[in-house]
Amino acid sequence: MSRLLICLLLFFSSASVFAVEVTNLYQDTLKVADKSRDARLAASREALLNVLVKVSGDTSADQNPTAKERTKDISDYMLKFEYDEKADGTLNLVVKFEANKINALIKDLNLPLWGTRRPLVAIWLAIEDNWRRELVTQESYPQLEQLIYDKAGRRGLPVVVPLLDLEDRAIVGIPEVWGNFSDPVERASSRYSAERSITARMYKQQDSETWVLDWRFTNDELFESNRLVGDKQQIVADMVDSLAGGLALEYAIDPTMIGQLATATFHLKGITNFVDIEFAKRRLESLSVVTQAQIAVRTPDSVQFVVNHTGSMNDFRKALELDSAFKAYQNPRDFYQVVNNDELEYQWQGL
Repeated sequence: MSRLLICLLLFFSSASVFAVEVTNLYQDTLKVADKSRDARLAASREALLNVLVKVSGDTSADQNPTAKERTKDISDYMLKFEYDEKADGTLNLVVKFEANKINALIKDLNLPLWGTRRPLVAIWLAIEDNWRRELVTQESYPQLEQLIYDKAGRRGLPVVVPLLDLEDRAIVGIPEVWGNFSDPVERASSRYSAERSITARMYKQQDSETWVLDWRFTNDELFESNRLVGDKQQIVADMVDSLAGGLALEYAIDPTMIGQLATATFHLKGITNFVDIEFAKRRLESLSVVTQAQIAVRTPDSVQFVVNHTGSMNDFRKALELDSAFKAYQNPRDFYQVVNNDELEYQWQGL
């Protein structure tokens, strides 16, 4: 096996990136009563609508009348299905769809398109119950922790609920989460390679059994901008929905730009050998918005690529933000850093 091939295998299997590649974005799992054709068709149609929500990031995609009409032709979109029977007798149907056909349907429905590479979010949730405060972990609140993972999975959002072991507790405790002290929370989140972090606090309204949940990204100022009120489990699920929806607005491609091809010149500095150039090319082509990357010019310490991409230049920049292999270039001799929206200058960070 060549040295280049070995290096590429190591790179794509072990490279640390800010974003997570969501591998099950185009599939859904639903409980069914039996293996009858009617049960399978009904579940498959529901699965298609669920996948549209995951891929678009739009919570109302499953309510789209045209989308519901398209489920009548479910076989046009399905890749395969299989049954998963649990030890307790529960029967699940796993339905996988063809990515290209789903993306084409997304375009037809004028929905946004959120790529498979998505930011990993660390969720730090503190609960006050009977004047006692605790952080949600697998040990303290296993049902709520599982609810977070299940709901995030339905939205195609990679999340991590911190372990809160000795290593975490050395940096973060309940006061830091309750008060949203950003620096320690973000330091602790870096252990999980999280691109974004949120802090949340949940408590009962005074003289009431109704729960209140305030949450925010660690770089936001006010908890109250994201306040949910209601049943404990429901507002936790709603928080994950709101979180996924907000990130989709930030990272998804505008529906008017889907399918529109554009070309950009991408300058990559700090790259000196053929292996790194090949790494960078493959890394670029792994971005959801990129269709092709070609080497145009090479100098001793930089490479210029011509990149074909979908969406706007801003969509391309947002995709690059999620990959730690590329960092926006800043000239150390410039006192003020001026961003040129028509140029893409990045520094190669390597593995």
